[in-house]
Amino acid sequence: MPQIVRPWYKEPWPWMMLGVLGSSVIFGITYLVMSIVTFDGMVEDDYYKEGLAINQVLEKDHRAAALGLSADLRIDDLTGDISLELRGTVPGTEAQHREIRPQQLALALIFPAQDGRDHTLILERVRDNHYVGQAPRQLKYRWYLQLTPNVADANWRLTGETRFPSQEPISLKPGNQAKG
Repeated sequence: MPQIVRPWYKEPWPWMMLGVLGSSVIFGITYLVMSIVTFDGMVEDDYYKEGLAINQVLEKDHRAAALGLSADLRIDDLTGDISLELRGTVPGTEAQHREIRPQQLALALIFPAQDGRDHTLILERVRDNHYVGQAPRQLKYRWYLQLTPNVADANWRLTGETRFPSQEPISLKPGNQAKG
């Protein structure tokens, strides 16, 4: 009895192989589109220059530590009012006093997972070592904090980390001493 040979397109195994190949192409295109549309901006393009800048950041931390600077930060959950108490030794001259306690401080709120959620808030000095400001909205989740003088060439920096909402004061210390 002669054997009947069916055409290849009527066999199931070529379609299973083409199905696997087709699904991998579809998944590949889907992931490519998702990666282009949801760019998170967290990868640094010029990592070499960023690496060189680390020494400048460390100098700011060392300067803050040498001055004995620290701060207690409070942010009201309902109103967004910010209150900051800056502590540290103040050298003798008036120029050095203005350098350490400027009229304005810049408080950077850095969201660890999304670049677009970062904020920089300006805090105004109301008396010797007390600063106030306003948060844009109720804050939630975990944030990194950086406090610097609001000048182009800030020479000290305090850092901290917290989870909002927070009823306790947030402690800001020089970067090499900050604890989470």
